[in-house]
Amino acid sequence: MAKALVTGATGFIGSQLCRKLVVLGAEVHAVSRNPPNELEVWWRSAGGDISDAALAAKIRWWSANLTDFTATRKLIRTIRPEVTYHLASQVTGSRNIEMVLPLLQNNFVSAVNLLLAAAEGSTHRILLAGSFEEPEGVDPVPCSPYAAAKWSASSYARMFRALYQVDVVVAKIFMVYGPGQADYTKLIPYVITTLLRGEAPRLTSGLRMLDWIYVDDVVNGLIASAQGPPTDDRPIDLGSGQEYSIREIVKQLTNLIPGAPEPLFEALPDRPLERLGKSDIGRSHNLIGWGPSTILESGLSRTVEWYKRCMFWNRTQGSGE
Repeated sequence: MAKALVTGATGFIGSQLCRKLVVLGAEVHAVSRNPPNELEVWWRSAGGDISDAALAAKIRWWSANLTDFTATRKLIRTIRPEVTYHLASQVTGSRNIEMVLPLLQNNFVSAVNLLLAAAEGSTHRILLAGSFEEPEGVDPVPCSPYAAAKWSASSYARMFRALYQVDVVVAKIFMVYGPGQADYTKLIPYVITTLLRGEAPRLTSGLRMLDWIYVDDVVNGLIASAQGPPTDDRPIDLGSGQEYSIREIVKQLTNLIPGAPEPLFEALPDRPLERLGKSDIGRSHNLIGWGPSTILESGLSRTVEWYKRCMFWNRTQGSGE
């Protein structure tokens, strides 16, 4: 396996990608503005167990602000990775105008800085994490500042590939779920933890259809995308190829938690300009030989069990047991 650089390495997907790369024998360099101090605690929060701390110790951590081009160039020149997985981003579907500048810097400028550093003579591959929220069609309109920043980064990736011969691949990631997602404002962590507390989650209409993909499958897809042959300008879809409504997902979660209260649908308004669509996993298989292997029922069950363990562990630590 190659010398790999992972940005956003303390995040939901990035932390589990680091673990898998270490298992596969890669030399893993992880970058974050604030690298973790207690690897054992961090590794548990990443979805592993206490025995994974030894794997975490094999990762070389770097601190860098990727919105600073000088810092980004220095990082690339120092590490000289063979592949960079660019997962660092601020993930939010908020339509609030206050999110425009933070998302522009964290999701767009950071990606362009990495592309610029690679264009200066490096021959390594960059894999950008795209999003299914990016607009498509002849008259695309992004649905949020997040979607606009991701769409712009993907557009620049295509330009750098065509104009400056940068070896860059964009992986379009669909709705990821699974153990280790520490952002409790996201749908599945919010619903599970709220139900486990015996409370009713407050939700929108729940009619939106989404393509849900288990985090382990995404990690495998990212690695396959980084190792695969050069592709055309279109992104590689990492999804399940199936759509389920939010109501269907919440119903399955409720069934997995005996005695859970009924969720409160339509307690919140639906957001405007929500995107629909499912992944083209047939094309992904043809390009990189990848396909999802985790069925929804199994993935949701594992996710619920992880949050049960996580909440129990937090309670015991707080009580000193």
